Amino acid sequence: MKKSRGFGFGIVGCGMIANFHARAINDIRGAKVVACFDAVPAAADRFAASQGCRAYHALKDMLADPDIDVVTVGTPSGAHLEPAVAAARSGKHVIVEKPLEITLRRCDQIIRECEKHNVKLSAIFPSRFHQSSVELKRAVDQGRFGRLTLGEAYVKWYRTQAYYDSGAWRGTWELDGGGALMNQAIHSVDILAWLMGPVAEITAHTGLLAHERIAVEDTAVATLKFANGALGVIEASTAAFPGYLKRIEVHGSEGSAAMEEEDVVAWDFAKKARGDAAVHERMAARVSTAGGASDPAAIGHHGHAEQFCDVLSAIRDNRAPAVDGHEGRRSVEIILGIYKAAETGKVVKLPLASDPALAARKKK
Repeated sequence: MKKSRGFGFGIVGCGMIANFHARAINDIRGAKVVACFDAVPAAADRFAASQGCRAYHALKDMLADPDIDVVTVGTPSGAHLEPAVAAARSGKHVIVEKPLEITLRRCDQIIRECEKHNVKLSAIFPSRFHQSSVELKRAVDQGRFGRLTLGEAYVKWYRTQAYYDSGAWRGTWELDGGGALMNQAIHSVDILAWLMGPVAEITAHTGLLAHERIAVEDTAVATLKFANGALGVIEASTAAFPGYLKRIEVHGSEGSAAMEEEDVVAWDFAKKARGDAAVHERMAARVSTAGGASDPAAIGHHGHAEQFCDVLSAIRDNRAPAVDGHEGRRSVEIILGIYKAAETGKVVKLPLASDPALAARKKK
């Protein structure tokens, strides 16, 4: 692909997350925000004025712009499919905010269309690119934990009622796809599965305990059995005042490690390695933000920038992005499995045979 002029980006959805996309793109040499589109024309106009890019009031017109190589999708979660597919059919590479979509069928349709039209697809999980996550993954791959025994993800965050009241799509099954799990904890679900391997079985409880006028959960607890035999726990909440840093723990017969946000807070192995002291030194006190624990805007954009760089590298090298569509689908399947386990009170085995029906949830 000829890229002498660099990469032009088009942003679909001009809400809060679009600002983080733009900051990340602006940090990348040779990348530029060229245009934007939002279903609300005034939102596109405001965003374009702030970024110095073109505003389009029709998606098809933006996708016809020859200066756009990559489209990022930041619409409400249950509205990712349509612009992602339209971008793929227009020959644009596609980056989709988490979750990839809210059902497996919709995830699969995005993946198929991108493969059919030979464009790259990446689901945004910037925590994968934090150095602490990379160090943990390297230790797992090197077998330093021995036999993996326990893996845990804790996301004890807080969202006000005003947060849910701020948008009609928030807290709905149709467009949010779920609550504390699908919207907030999905980053940690992704990291946990990336480190521990495939999930085989799930049991769960969910509840709406501290918020009103929403249909989804604000608190969830799930127990997992991984395919390798290890056990796990996921705790997720937007009802834990005042909100704490998200935490991932990995334990095995020969080692344990934990991270909070981007900070490695535990790094203990039976067999010491030369780089262990350096990990402690480099990773200590790396928390630059509250990670969105109590404020959804209190996140950094550096993980997005690293991931966007990976996508551009994948385009140049004609390889799959580090977090491609299939990787993005995995966390959605786990979360849907948790919802199914909570609804039925039964053990749910993965992979899911089909999407759990949304009809019952929509009636609640």
